Amino acid sequence: MVPTPPTGVELGFRLLYELRFDEGFAQFTAWQHSHPDDPLGPTAEAAAYLFQEFHKQGVLTSEFFLDDDRLLGGIKGQPTPHLRDSFFAALQRAEKIVNARLKRNPQDRDALYCQAMLTGMLGNYRAIIERKHWEGVRLTEKAENMGQKLLRVHPDAQDAYLAIGASNYIVGCLPRTKRFFLWFGGVAGEKETGLAQLKRAAEGGRMLRPYAKIMLALASLREKDHATAQKLFAELATEFPRNPQFPLELATLRKTNGHGELSRP
Repeated sequence: MVPTPPTGVELGFRLLYELRFDEGFAQFTAWQHSHPDDPLGPTAEAAAYLFQEFHKQGVLTSEFFLDDDRLLGGIKGQPTPHLRDSFFAALQRAEKIVNARLKRNPQDRDALYCQAMLTGMLGNYRAIIERKHWEGVRLTEKAENMGQKLLRVHPDAQDAYLAIGASNYIVGCLPRTKRFFLWFGGVAGEKETGLAQLKRAAEGGRMLRPYAKIMLALASLREKDHATAQKLFAELATEFPRNPQFPLELATLRKTNGHGELSRP
């Protein structure tokens, strides 16, 4: 059977992964016009602005991810003003719809999904783009709790493992003294658990499955698991041939030196 081609929001996400931002935005805008009470439209739009900012700042690359100062401290430059303003505007529109739907039905799957996604994206923005590290970590932890709640009600919502896994892995990368203070304040984090959760999202997720693959590939590089990273980047390069970052990461991997460390350009 020939698989049904993606449409609507799902197609929009696939266009983002190919860096076709204008086409992705067009899909999200059309969805919001035809589904004004669905929080997924503005949530996807917010994700598009964040993904575009990440691309502009080189966040989802090995160069960034293998640099502790940048991964754990944020970008070196400043946020892009129009992307920042558009991101927060879409975030607020989505939150308004989410809150209204959860008030009517606290177990609303789409609302719970978007709530976890919105909180996770805000945590990423605060920590990585604005360099408000502690606020970002706590928001990411909050997103993890929301993802756990979603999975308790809807265990098939595998995309939720992205927020949970990213939270556990990145907090687990922090120096031990910082992790101790976070733990004392109720924030946990464990790298191996995070990697396992990212793997679940990369294998069973839907719209966020490719994003989970990117995160898992980069995390695998940090853990010097080059075989897993190469496999994932090869799959991404095949699935999204118009994104030049994936073959670039593969080429960098092939230059790995004899000490098991990636050579720098």
